[in-house]
Amino acid sequence: QVQLVESGGGLVQAGDSLRLSCAASGRTFSSYAMGWFRQAPGKEREFVAAISWNGGTTSYADSVKGRFTISRDIAKKSVYLQMNSLKPEDTAVYYCAADREGSRWYPPAAFSSAYDYWGQGTQVTVSS
Repeated sequence: QVQLVESGGGLVQAGDSLRLSCAASGRTFSSYAMGWFRQAPGKEREFVAAISWNGGTTSYADSVKGRFTISRDIAKKSVYLQMNSLKPEDTAVYYCAADREGSRWYPPAAFSSAYDYWGQGTQVTVSS
């Protein structure tokens, strides 16, 4: 089993930057894809970004392209989301997720049902 713990959320102003971290523990393989999703109050959970641990391929939601960057450190079993030029509409709870069969998807999956493990979420609030 894989456990995921997010950190790095907080309250920032529009235009600021923030880096989220997701630490994985338990059984993991380089073929696991990792993703970030977010959910705002009253809204559906939406895809943000994903990365393949075996290929380094990334994918992003159109709403964050050019502003967010997903990366990973395989040795540290961690994945990161660097968020720049934050906007109020980025306000949400951000969740880290792992896909055991991520090697099937290139680019990695942008749909939540592909992911098997989820973190508890970290709140990101962007004020105007």
